[in-house]
Amino acid sequence: MEIQNPLYKKQGIHLIASIFTIDRGETKVLLVRRTNEPHKGKWALVGGALYNNESVLDGLKREVYEKSGLKDINFYLSNVFGGVDRKALIRMVGISFFGVIDSEKVKYLTQTEKTDNAAWFSINEIPKDLAYDHNEVVVDALEKLRTMLYSSDILRTLFPNGFTMPELQKAYEVILGQSQDRRNFRRKILGMGLVEDSLEEVIFEGKRPAKLYKFKTDAEENNKKGKDQ
Repeated sequence: MEIQNPLYKKQGIHLIASIFTIDRGETKVLLVRRTNEPHKGKWALVGGALYNNESVLDGLKREVYEKSGLKDINFYLSNVFGGVDRKALIRMVGISFFGVIDSEKVKYLTQTEKTDNAAWFSINEIPKDLAYDHNEVVVDALEKLRTMLYSSDILRTLFPNGFTMPELQKAYEVILGQSQDRRNFRRKILGMGLVEDSLEEVIFEGKRPAKLYKFKTDAEENNKKGKDQ
Protein backbone atom coordinates (compact mmCIF):
# COMPACT_ATOMS: atom_id res chain seq x y z
CA MET A 1 0.00 0.00 0.00
CA GLU A 2 1.43 3.34 -1.07
CA ILE A 3 0.22 5.79 1.57
CA GLN A 4 1.02 8.82 -0.58
CA ASN A 5 -1.07 7.55 -3.50
CA PRO A 6 -3.85 10.18 -3.98
CA LEU A 7 -6.36 7.40 -4.63
CA TYR A 8 -6.15 6.48 -0.94
CA LYS A 9 -6.97 9.97 0.30
CA LYS A 10 -10.30 11.54 1.27
CA GLN A 11 -11.98 8.36 2.38
CA GLY A 12 -13.95 7.59 5.50
CA ILE A 13 -16.34 5.11 7.09
CA HIS A 14 -19.99 5.67 7.93
CA LEU A 15 -21.54 3.52 10.66
CA ILE A 16 -25.30 3.14 10.26
CA ALA A 17 -27.75 1.57 12.73
CA SER A 18 -31.25 0.34 11.91
CA ILE A 19 -32.84 0.13 15.37
CA PHE A 20 -36.11 -1.80 15.21
CA THR A 21 -38.95 -2.28 17.67
CA ILE A 22 -42.51 -3.60 17.73
CA ASP A 23 -45.12 -1.03 18.72
CA ARG A 24 -48.90 -1.41 18.56
CA GLY A 25 -48.73 -4.31 16.17
CA GLU A 26 -46.24 -2.68 13.80
CA THR A 27 -42.54 -3.05 13.10
CA LYS A 28 -40.92 0.36 13.48
CA VAL A 29 -37.46 1.84 13.00
CA LEU A 30 -35.91 4.82 14.76
CA LEU A 31 -35.12 7.82 12.55
CA VAL A 32 -33.48 11.16 13.38
CA ARG A 33 -33.81 14.45 11.49
CA ARG A 34 -30.55 16.07 10.46
CA THR A 35 -29.68 19.69 11.19
CA ASN A 36 -26.35 19.68 9.30
CA GLU A 37 -25.47 19.51 5.64
CA PRO A 38 -25.49 17.39 3.64
CA HIS A 39 -29.17 16.39 3.66
CA LYS A 40 -30.11 19.05 6.21
CA GLY A 41 -33.75 18.65 7.29
CA LYS A 42 -34.03 15.07 6.05
CA TRP A 43 -34.73 12.01 8.16
CA ALA A 44 -31.97 9.44 8.51
CA LEU A 45 -31.03 6.27 10.31
CA VAL A 46 -28.95 6.71 13.44
CA GLY A 47 -25.21 6.82 12.84
CA GLY A 48 -22.17 8.79 11.82
CA ALA A 49 -18.47 8.68 10.94
CA LEU A 50 -15.90 6.39 12.53
CA TYR A 51 -12.94 8.00 14.32
CA ASN A 52 -9.42 6.80 13.53
CA ASN A 53 -8.76 5.87 17.15
CA GLU A 54 -11.73 3.52 17.74
CA SER A 55 -12.91 0.11 16.65
CA VAL A 56 -15.94 -0.23 14.39
CA LEU A 57 -18.22 -1.44 17.21
CA ASP A 58 -16.98 1.23 19.63
CA GLY A 59 -17.60 3.86 16.99
CA LEU A 60 -21.08 2.52 16.31
CA LYS A 61 -22.01 2.57 19.99
CA ARG A 62 -20.64 6.11 20.37
CA GLU A 63 -22.56 7.43 17.38
CA VAL A 64 -25.79 5.75 18.48
CA TYR A 65 -25.43 7.22 21.96
CA GLU A 66 -24.59 10.71 20.66
CA LYS A 67 -27.47 10.76 18.17
CA SER A 68 -30.15 8.99 20.22
CA GLY A 69 -29.04 8.57 23.82
CA LEU A 70 -29.52 4.81 23.50
CA LYS A 71 -26.97 2.27 24.68
CA ASP A 72 -26.57 -1.41 25.54
CA ILE A 73 -28.07 -2.54 22.23
CA ASN A 74 -27.04 -5.86 20.72
CA PHE A 75 -26.07 -5.01 17.15
CA TYR A 76 -25.66 -7.40 14.23
CA LEU A 77 -23.73 -6.72 11.03
CA SER A 78 -26.04 -6.17 8.09
CA ASN A 79 -24.14 -5.06 5.00
CA VAL A 80 -21.54 -2.78 3.42
CA PHE A 81 -22.50 0.04 1.05
CA GLY A 82 -19.58 1.21 -1.04
CA GLY A 83 -20.97 3.48 -3.75
CA VAL A 84 -18.33 6.06 -4.72
CA ASP A 85 -20.90 8.89 -4.63
CA ARG A 86 -22.50 8.23 -1.25
CA LYS A 87 -21.23 11.62 -0.04
CA ALA A 88 -19.85 14.65 -1.83
CA LEU A 89 -16.23 15.79 -1.32
CA ILE A 90 -15.11 12.61 0.42
CA ARG A 91 -15.83 8.96 -0.21
CA MET A 92 -17.66 7.34 2.72
CA VAL A 93 -18.08 3.57 2.84
CA GLY A 94 -21.18 2.66 4.82
CA ILE A 95 -21.19 -0.28 7.23
CA SER A 96 -24.70 -1.04 8.43
CA PHE A 97 -25.87 -2.83 11.55
CA PHE A 98 -29.27 -3.61 13.04
CA GLY A 99 -30.72 -4.37 16.46
CA VAL A 100 -34.04 -4.84 18.24
CA ILE A 101 -35.11 -3.05 21.43
CA ASP A 102 -38.23 -2.71 23.56
CA SER A 103 -39.33 0.87 22.89
CA GLU A 104 -41.36 0.96 26.10
CA LYS A 105 -38.28 0.40 28.25
CA VAL A 106 -35.97 3.02 26.73
CA LYS A 107 -35.93 6.77 26.28
CA TYR A 108 -34.30 8.38 23.28
CA LEU A 109 -33.12 11.94 22.72
CA THR A 110 -35.32 14.13 20.52
CA GLN A 111 -32.59 16.72 20.03
CA THR A 112 -28.81 16.44 19.81
CA GLU A 113 -25.97 18.57 18.46
CA LYS A 114 -26.67 17.35 14.92
CA THR A 115 -30.37 16.40 15.05
CA ASP A 116 -33.54 18.24 15.99
CA ASN A 117 -35.99 15.36 16.21
CA ALA A 118 -36.22 11.59 16.55
CA ALA A 119 -39.20 9.30 16.16
CA TRP A 120 -40.30 5.73 15.52
CA PHE A 121 -41.53 5.21 11.96
CA SER A 122 -43.57 2.25 10.77
CA ILE A 123 -41.60 0.41 8.12
CA ASN A 124 -44.58 1.01 5.81
CA GLU A 125 -44.43 4.78 6.36
CA ILE A 126 -40.72 5.53 6.06
CA PRO A 127 -40.07 8.73 4.05
CA LYS A 128 -38.96 7.88 0.52
CA ASP A 129 -36.19 10.48 0.58
CA LEU A 130 -34.09 9.50 3.59
CA ALA A 131 -30.59 10.98 3.77
CA TYR A 132 -27.83 9.28 1.80
CA ASP A 133 -28.83 5.75 0.75
CA HIS A 134 -30.64 4.98 3.99
CA ASN A 135 -33.82 3.82 2.25
CA GLU A 136 -31.81 1.00 0.72
CA VAL A 137 -29.97 0.40 4.00
CA VAL A 138 -33.11 -0.03 6.13
CA VAL A 139 -34.78 -2.38 3.63
CA ASP A 140 -31.67 -4.54 3.62
CA ALA A 141 -31.47 -4.51 7.43
CA LEU A 142 -35.12 -5.57 7.75
CA GLU A 143 -34.51 -8.52 5.44
CA LYS A 144 -31.49 -9.54 7.53
CA LEU A 145 -33.61 -9.31 10.69
CA ARG A 146 -36.27 -11.54 9.15
CA THR A 147 -33.73 -14.18 8.19
CA MET A 148 -32.40 -14.30 11.76
CA LEU A 149 -35.76 -14.92 13.43
CA TYR A 150 -35.58 -18.70 13.11
CA SER A 151 -31.87 -19.04 13.82
CA SER A 152 -31.19 -16.77 16.81
CA ASP A 153 -32.62 -15.28 19.99
CA ILE A 154 -32.63 -11.78 18.50
CA LEU A 155 -36.08 -11.04 20.02
CA ARG A 156 -34.86 -11.82 23.53
CA THR A 157 -34.90 -8.11 24.48
CA LEU A 158 -38.63 -7.92 23.73
CA PHE A 159 -39.41 -10.69 26.23
CA PRO A 160 -37.07 -10.32 29.23
CA ASN A 161 -39.60 -12.05 31.51
CA GLY A 162 -40.56 -14.83 29.14
CA PHE A 163 -43.38 -15.23 26.63
CA THR A 164 -46.30 -17.40 25.63
CA MET A 165 -46.28 -18.99 22.21
CA PRO A 166 -49.14 -16.74 21.01
CA GLU A 167 -47.15 -13.66 22.09
CA LEU A 168 -44.03 -14.81 20.27
CA GLN A 169 -46.03 -15.77 17.21
CA LYS A 170 -47.56 -12.28 17.06
CA ALA A 171 -44.07 -10.73 17.16
CA TYR A 172 -42.90 -12.98 14.32
CA GLU A 173 -45.98 -12.19 12.24
CA VAL A 174 -45.49 -8.45 12.69
CA ILE A 175 -41.84 -8.56 11.61
CA LEU A 176 -42.38 -11.04 8.78
CA GLY A 177 -45.50 -9.26 7.59
CA GLN A 178 -47.46 -12.48 7.23
CA SER A 179 -49.52 -14.83 9.37
CA GLN A 180 -48.17 -18.13 10.68
CA ASP A 181 -49.98 -21.40 11.22
CA ARG A 182 -50.20 -21.92 14.99
CA ARG A 183 -49.20 -25.59 15.08
CA ASN A 184 -46.41 -25.25 12.52
CA PHE A 185 -45.05 -22.18 14.29
CA ARG A 186 -44.95 -23.93 17.65
CA ARG A 187 -43.26 -26.99 16.16
CA LYS A 188 -40.67 -24.87 14.35
CA ILE A 189 -39.84 -22.70 17.38
CA LEU A 190 -39.40 -25.68 19.70
CA GLY A 191 -37.31 -27.42 17.06
CA MET A 192 -34.89 -24.49 16.94
CA GLY A 193 -33.51 -25.41 20.36
CA LEU A 194 -33.40 -21.75 21.42
CA VAL A 195 -36.33 -21.73 23.85
CA GLU A 196 -37.44 -23.81 26.80
CA ASP A 197 -40.47 -24.26 29.02
CA SER A 198 -40.12 -22.09 32.15
CA LEU A 199 -42.51 -24.48 33.99
CA GLU A 200 -44.77 -21.50 34.72
CA GLU A 201 -48.15 -20.46 33.37
CA VAL A 202 -49.80 -17.10 32.76
CA ILE A 203 -53.23 -15.96 31.68
CA PHE A 204 -52.97 -14.81 28.07
CA GLU A 205 -55.50 -12.22 26.85
CA GLY A 206 -57.93 -13.12 29.61
CA LYS A 207 -58.26 -16.69 28.43
CA ARG A 208 -57.15 -20.00 29.87
CA PRO A 209 -53.62 -20.40 31.28
CA ALA A 210 -50.80 -20.64 28.76
CA LYS A 211 -47.30 -22.00 29.20
CA LEU A 212 -44.58 -19.42 29.72
CA TYR A 213 -41.41 -19.97 27.70
CA LYS A 214 -38.02 -18.27 27.80
CA PHE A 215 -34.91 -18.14 25.64
CA LYS A 216 -32.24 -20.51 26.83
CA THR A 217 -29.17 -19.07 28.53
CA ASP A 218 -26.82 -21.12 26.37
CA ALA A 219 -28.63 -19.78 23.30
CA GLU A 220 -27.67 -16.28 24.38
CA GLU A 221 -24.05 -17.30 24.83
CA ASN A 222 -23.93 -19.01 21.43
CA ASN A 223 -25.56 -15.97 19.89
CA LYS A 224 -22.86 -13.70 21.35
CA LYS A 225 -20.16 -15.96 19.96
CA GLY A 226 -21.75 -15.73 16.56
CA LYS A 227 -21.74 -11.94 16.66
CA ASP A 228 -18.06 -11.84 17.56
CA GLN A 229 -16.94 -14.07 14.71
